[in-house]
Formats: sequence, structure tokens, C-alpha cells
Amino acid sequence: MRFTKLHGAGNDYLFTDGRQQADWPAVARAISHRHLGVGADGVILALPSTTADIRMRMFNADGSEGEMCGNGIRCLVRFAMENNLAQRPKGRPFRVETLAGIKTVEPVLTNGVITGARVGMGKPILRPADIPVNTAMLTTSSPSLAGKGPGVRSADLRDTPARPEPVEGPLMDHLLTVDSHALRLTCVSMGNPHAVAFLTTPIADFPLHQVGPKVEHHPFFPRRVNFEIVNVVDRGHLNVRVWERGSGETMACGTGACAVAVAARLHGLTDDTVDITLHGGTLRITWDGVGEVVMEGPIAEVFDVEWDTKNV
Repeated sequence: MRFTKLHGAGNDYLFTDGRQQADWPAVARAISHRHLGVGADGVILALPSTTADIRMRMFNADGSEGEMCGNGIRCLVRFAMENNLAQRPKGRPFRVETLAGIKTVEPVLTNGVITGARVGMGKPILRPADIPVNTAMLTTSSPSLAGKGPGVRSADLRDTPARPEPVEGPLMDHLLTVDSHALRLTCVSMGNPHAVAFLTTPIADFPLHQVGPKVEHHPFFPRRVNFEIVNVVDRGHLNVRVWERGSGETMACGTGACAVAVAARLHGLTDDTVDITLHGGTLRITWDGVGEVVMEGPIAEVFDVEWDTKNV
């Protein structure tokens, strides 16, 4: 089975023609292993689509299937074009079918080679039940949030009695204590769930490998969660580390960068466009506070590999 390894800002995936028959969760676990396999954050399949130009399926390194991958979707378009799995549409961006809906991807070419892309990531989802978070915990352990309007913070409402009506969001500064770390989380979905914490201490010093998996699997997040920690440099620049659901700490996360940009703008920390620097590089995110989030970032090919399925 032939794979191509590509990465977007260090977020690396193995891409292949998904029309092949395989136990894809098992393949993803085996081939993604950094020591016993090829090594990657997961596997992404290019498939035909009846509603878009190409369909994307992505499997994390632990074999779980994710809804969407912002860095991976950029690389998928390059992979599909270079392997004649999709033709570039005339006069419009690529339309890519994902479990988080159809996303648009506009390749950026340098000397005829696709070296980056702009992705229309859709509108952020801010309603807690749709992210999802465990809304029963909001009305019991965090009664201060129930029934209040958008933009309220739990710290502002500690003495408000519990109410049964749904929380419409956004859910900002929700207090979650993990291993003595008091995390104030802003929750956003970009088609997959994210929890964002702004820190005043350096993110480099934060024990992400200890705390990250406990946030990911916390009962507050019924479908697990991606967890981002953030330092604000200035209104146009944020530094971020990411713990990805199913993959652990990664060099970058496109949907995570978008969620961070949304959270920062909701808090009034940034303007419409912000550069987000992760371990593997910088992504530029634009959100006007109302409409679609747009992400721009790089694409790089690493190598091709023939994988013996007997290794699964």
C-alpha cells in the first residue's frame, strides 16, 4: 500500500487512495507509530465524493476517526491533484467533503508547485451542547452559566442559582481544575471540539503531556476534546501548544489554531487577523467575529513509502 507523507506546519499525515480496502483504524495505529511504523499524526484518505470535488477521511494516530483536520485538508488537496484523484475546478476553490461539512480550499502556488492553501473553515460552533460539552455539568457543577446570554464568564456569575434552560454560549472561562491547575477554558468547535486556555505563565513550562490527556478524557467533554494553551504576544500574534485528541501533542493543529483565534477574539485580545505560532510553524487565521473562519498555511511533501499491510 502506497502512502505519501506531507505536513502542514509540522502536523504530519500519511495520505493514500482511500478506495483501497483496509482496516483503516488498525492501519493508522500501526503506520503512525513513531518507532514501529513510519511515524505520523495519523492517516488521511482521499475518496470520491458525490457532493464535492473530493472526500476526506482522517484517522488519528490512535485509530480514532476525526471529523476534520485543518492542516491535513490543505495537504489532501495537493495529494489529490498530484495523484490525479481530483481536477482543479475552474473559477472556484476546491470543495472537500468532511465529517464536519464541506470546506473550501484555495491552493497557493510557488513556481507551479502547491506550497500552501487558504481554507474556508466554516463558522465556529459556540453553543455548548453542539461542541459538545456535558451541559448537565454546567447546570449542576457550574450553575452560574445556566440561562445567561452570550459572552458571560463563569467568574462573573458565581452566585447565580441553577436554571434548567439551555446555555446558548459562547462558553468562556469555564473553570476546570486538573492536577491542581486551575484552567479557565473557552470552548469552541470547528467541526471538532476544542478547549482553549490563556496562560500568563510561559506555555513552554506547562506540563502538557501530564495535563493534556486528563483534559482530553475529562467527563465534561463527552466526545473527548482537543486542548490548546496560549500565550498572547500582542494583538496580532499568539504562541500556542496543542494536545490533539487521539494523537497527543502535535507540532501544529489547523482547527486548533482556528479555535484559538476565535477564543482570543471573543475575549477581545486580538483583531480580525492573527498569526498563530506553533512548534512547527505559523498559521494565519482571520475571523470577523460573525462569519466564516479562514486559515492560511504551508504545505510540504516529505516522502513516498510502500507499506506492507502484514505489519498491521
